[in-house]
Amino acid sequence: MAFAGKVWKLLVGIKDGLSLVFLLLFFALLFAILTARPSPAQVRDGALLLELNGIVVEEKSIVDPLNTLLTGQQPVGEYQVRDLVHAIDMAAGDDRIKAVVLDLSGFMGGGQVHLQAVGEALDRVRAADKPVLSHALAYGDDAMHLAAHASEVWVDPMGGAVITGPGGSRLYYASLLDNLNVNARVYKVGTYKSAVEPYSRDSMSPEARENYEQLYGSLWEEWQANVKKARPKLELDRVTKQPVEWVESAQGNLAEAALEGGLVDKLGDRVAFGKRVAEIAGEDRWDDLPGAFAFTELDPWLADVAPDTPGDAIGVVTIAGEIVDGDAGPGTAGGERIAKLLDEALDEDFKALVVRVDSPGGSVTASEDIRQAILRHKAKKIPVVVSMANVAASGGYWVSTPADRIFAEPETITGSIGIFAVIPTFERAAAEWGVSGDGVRTTPLSGQPDIISGFTPEVDAILQSSIENGYDQFLTRVAQSRKMSKSQIDEIGQGRVWDGGTARQIGLVDQYGGIEDALAWAANKAGLEDGDWHAQYLGNEIGGYNTLLASLLTDDSQARTRSGGGDLFAMVARQQQVALGQVESDVARLLSVRGMQVYCLECPIQPRAEASAASEQGWLAKLASLFAD
Repeated sequence: MAFAGKVWKLLVGIKDGLSLVFLLLFFALLFAILTARPSPAQVRDGALLLELNGIVVEEKSIVDPLNTLLTGQQPVGEYQVRDLVHAIDMAAGDDRIKAVVLDLSGFMGGGQVHLQAVGEALDRVRAADKPVLSHALAYGDDAMHLAAHASEVWVDPMGGAVITGPGGSRLYYASLLDNLNVNARVYKVGTYKSAVEPYSRDSMSPEARENYEQLYGSLWEEWQANVKKARPKLELDRVTKQPVEWVESAQGNLAEAALEGGLVDKLGDRVAFGKRVAEIAGEDRWDDLPGAFAFTELDPWLADVAPDTPGDAIGVVTIAGEIVDGDAGPGTAGGERIAKLLDEALDEDFKALVVRVDSPGGSVTASEDIRQAILRHKAKKIPVVVSMANVAASGGYWVSTPADRIFAEPETITGSIGIFAVIPTFERAAAEWGVSGDGVRTTPLSGQPDIISGFTPEVDAILQSSIENGYDQFLTRVAQSRKMSKSQIDEIGQGRVWDGGTARQIGLVDQYGGIEDALAWAANKAGLEDGDWHAQYLGNEIGGYNTLLASLLTDDSQARTRSGGGDLFAMVARQQQVALGQVESDVARLLSVRGMQVYCLECPIQPRAEASAASEQGWLAKLASLFAD
């Protein structure tokens, strides 16, 4: 009995101890939630500090704690473009804000459309006679796109700036697959639909090269025009056309070369830069460290200057990221999720619907689900407008076809009207290892599709016919939307990718403009007066739980190094990670289970994809994700 009593006391002690631990964890979690939420009380007179450690996106993605914990990779910081533009515009007219400060040492970039929108907002701050100051250890193309709009551009003396321009190489695997005896069966329609070329060729086709040269050439011209306008003293021709001579003239000192080439105005470390900001915005009364200055961060500022919601509502649905089947997202365009958001909003008294698209496409079935949901709103006899961001190609254009009017920017990437599927079979590899297939068939399709023994000619023919039918449906939808013939759409289709400027000339886009222009057009079409309407975004609010996870899982000092910080050699190292990520992505696309695809693999890699590629994902996380799906 005495022994049993001791065991009982031990169990009671363990229970009490665990209760105390869980109670402490509960209060710690409650405290974390309360302190993680940004508060307007944190707004101070001084500078608006935009410390952009990550990427500018159309829509923030959800933090996956399981993947983060298993891989050890922190989530990449994401900043919604509309939040940045609103924050900067409000700073222009608020007396509490003396200057806007950009810290771009951890900046990973964003699409040209997004960066130009933020840059134009910075121009409005300068037009209000407020300075904009930028600092970074190293500037790349995207960071320079933003910094060009600053009144003072600083770079660390140990850093520099390099402009590379769009373009580069991608990997081709035809010979590798042949050596491995893997047969990549390609089904496609579209002369320019080069998404499947990495699996069927060892180099770029002449048609793809023609398309890339036109697309990248247009994007590069727009980038140069925007940056030169914002920063006239920049010697861009010298920096980009004679990079070796330019760097050698400064004896290899990239910071001095950046200064001589007009990329930056001043050299200085963080302390020197902070002292300069303090001259304008005031010193920090709570921080006596060298280089401290008074500032307000982005999140509390946004909490303090939340947009007004006057009058009637115009619904805005965001289609951002790859379009996939299921309820994925935000940040990924899950067809089921977005269609549900639209259907739930049918009861809302929206006067118009704006569809904001920033997607290279993806699943045909998911794209059609979204299109049908948009059409159900159009059936209510309200204006439906599409606003294209960086990319609205392939499936991104498919979901745009219900629009009464399509807005895009010259830098928008669109088109890619084509369709494909790729399926690997292993009959040659099996034969090499002494494995063969045999059996009895009652029809040509018995036991098919067979990825080990290979497809019969009938299966190949049926799959190709299905792809051709999908392309015909794509042409039909676009032709009806654009009031053109199918033959006209076929001529500008064939998987070809267009810049926004050319897309407007050939009739795929109606008008230049951003999201605000699209909203204004929709309001006017709905008969609403200025100041008598507001935008209501569907399903885009990320809750406090996700905000807490992001704040707990993100270490700014490590994120800065991983995402964008470092010198030229660190940039090279990150590109190696991106290349490895591209290989992983290409293999996954070949081996994963996918239906027909309206996906623009030809479109330039967007920052979120690049960030994901740079984050190595462990096999344990991949295994766990199978059980989580």
